[in-house]
Amino acid sequence: MRDLKYHEKKLLKKVDLFTYKAENGHRDIAVIRRYHIQNREDYFKYNKIAGSMKHLAHRLTLLSAEDAFRKKHEKLLLDKAFSMGLIPSAAKLSDIEHKVTVSAFCRRRLPIVMCRLKMCELVSVAVRYIEQGHVRVGPETVTDPAYLVTRDLEDYVTWVDSSKIKRNIAQYNDKLDDYDLMQV
Repeated sequence: MRDLKYHEKKLLKKVDLFTYKAENGHRDIAVIRRYHIQNREDYFKYNKIAGSMKHLAHRLTLLSAEDAFRKKHEKLLLDKAFSMGLIPSAAKLSDIEHKVTVSAFCRRRLPIVMCRLKMCELVSVAVRYIEQGHVRVGPETVTDPAYLVTRDLEDYVTWVDSSKIKRNIAQYNDKLDDYDLMQV
């Protein structure tokens, strides 16, 4: 490409051809990279769900405060968002409008919860362990890194019994049983 002439530079001085308004400053790329999301569609799904929750919360605030319908659905929405771990407390409807974001959904993904529980140091390593089948939530093995962990299930995230990682941790802590070696 040729160099721009003086008058062309002057005309295009305030025009930025590399960032577009529709990209929102590449916020989606930063979130995808930070939370190690493999499918870009997951980001847009989280964005759509967060937007619909905010819209619903806004529509509920337009109703009168004494309305029975508003009270019932406000409680349901707050309880659901709190049990998912999207908001810190189920006290105010304004928390949903301000704190439910794509990042709030991403913070509830299984690899992020594993890093918070100190099962892994890096999110990418946690994703690899999940895809290889080393992690279970409750009784079932999870192989999808996009699995959303609720507050109730957060206590049940652990290693699979036949995992070599669990065996290495037990051996390091001097809690490895010979009977466990015979089973695997």
